[in-house]
Amino acid sequence: MSRLHAPTLALACAFALLTPRSASAQFHSVGNDIREHDAPDKFSFELHGYLRTRGEILSNLDLDRGLSPSGEPLFAVPLDDPSGQNLYQADMRLRTDASVYAPGGSVAVHVRLDLIDNLTLGSTPDDIPAATVGQRFLDSSIHLRRAWGEVLTPFGLLTVGRQSNSWGLGLLANAGDCPDCDGGDAADRIAFTTPVAGLIWSLAVDISSTGPLGQRAAGTRAVDLTPTDDVSTVTLAALQWLGDAARKRRHVAGRTSTEYGAYLSYRWQQGDTPTSYLPTSTPVGLTAAQVVPRGLNAIATDVWLRIEQRAFRLEFEGALLYSSIESTSLIPGVLLRDSVTGTQFGGALETDFLPRDGAVTFGLDLGYASGDSAPGFGAFPRTLQASPLPGDLDGPQATLPYDTTVDNFRFHPDYRVDRILFREIIGRVTDAYYFRPHVRWRLFDQPFGTLALTASGVASFAVFASSTPGNRSPLGVEIDPALTYESGDGFTAAVEYAVLFPLSGFSNPEAGLTATPAQLLRLRLQLAY
Repeated sequence: MSRLHAPTLALACAFALLTPRSASAQFHSVGNDIREHDAPDKFSFELHGYLRTRGEILSNLDLDRGLSPSGEPLFAVPLDDPSGQNLYQADMRLRTDASVYAPGGSVAVHVRLDLIDNLTLGSTPDDIPAATVGQRFLDSSIHLRRAWGEVLTPFGLLTVGRQSNSWGLGLLANAGDCPDCDGGDAADRIAFTTPVAGLIWSLAVDISSTGPLGQRAAGTRAVDLTPTDDVSTVTLAALQWLGDAARKRRHVAGRTSTEYGAYLSYRWQQGDTPTSYLPTSTPVGLTAAQVVPRGLNAIATDVWLRIEQRAFRLEFEGALLYSSIESTSLIPGVLLRDSVTGTQFGGALETDFLPRDGAVTFGLDLGYASGDSAPGFGAFPRTLQASPLPGDLDGPQATLPYDTTVDNFRFHPDYRVDRILFREIIGRVTDAYYFRPHVRWRLFDQPFGTLALTASGVASFAVFASSTPGNRSPLGVEIDPALTYESGDGFTAAVEYAVLFPLSGFSNPEAGLTATPAQLLRLRLQLAY
């Protein structure tokens, strides 16, 4: 079968990336920092963060099922021994959140810096490997994640800047604040939030993307040269939110806490300048001729519900996305009339039963992400990536002019349901549904610390068998136990294990090979301050 390398495939890839990141108001921290301080007539400063170190052994994550039709294993294998089973990895992150509060507590400015962000240990030797005596200083390791301000006005809360973007369970918009998260979303946004009729309402305007920039005369500021290729996003959201303190009081009183919310988000782009982001063999000057029509329109709606009582927690998030691109050409002067559309939907349900402050709790989590019949899962399609062959793990879900739809819903990578299949091999939940029973047992819970044993089992299936390497729907059964200790002074140690038993969806019928189990062992240490 021939493979397409047409430039229009980049738009099919980009299209799949656009809608799952539609903006949503970040309510979980809105206004939490605007409060009365101990010294309201003085400036106050707060500093929080953590140092996290992780080490892991990944065994047979290519499942010993041979290469895909494109000649790739499902997961990286040792270069020095392609038949080897084990890969090793250790990394660290130093994260700092700083906040400054003006006198009176109604104005605040916040900054998040990752001084070291998932840096692989031993990756920066100061000499050749055999002669190194230390690690090099990294002048490019500091990442500014967020920088935003908020002010409490007589009419509501105004926030402006690069701020966290999260909603509900984090299926679509996820700030990446969990202890083991790797990424996280941020939006360049101005938002206004106010209570009306018993609900919290928020209107947010995001500058999602700006086109090629030019320098002004002084050289200290830039100017957007092509306004028509800017991507803008507007979101209207409403929420019934109690907050942690109110929820705890109701929990002690034996009352049920019900919280819910919904948002509607719209994103658009009129034109595009592909030469500003696509690789070219020779530099291309930015002129009016490089601007191509695009006609992107995307709508996302999401609902969230949490019901919590002393004996249970039920939390649900569901989303529906629709997008269209009128023109998919990446070549200036070439007009393609094949529009690309996508209808994507998905949801997740989390439950906990028995007293949540008791020694043992258990639950059942469910999730569904709509799929696309094209080969591959479409989890991380790349710009200018060739169309996938049947049996490939990933690839763009639209192949023009034959296939003009991208219908696979994609969970955020930091919404984790397992440790191997979706997290490592596929990379995220998409074109699949799963069932996840889980249990947690507090071995002891004392003021100096808590030791807990957790375990979950995940049974996963593909929505479209044609998306899987084995052309079968069953993906696998995974067992994920962990032992976690959390001290009262901010230290956390976790030992996590996982074993995946792959099913027929990962077999290799062409080579007559059956996928074999994969394992993972991880140690995570975290010191919070």
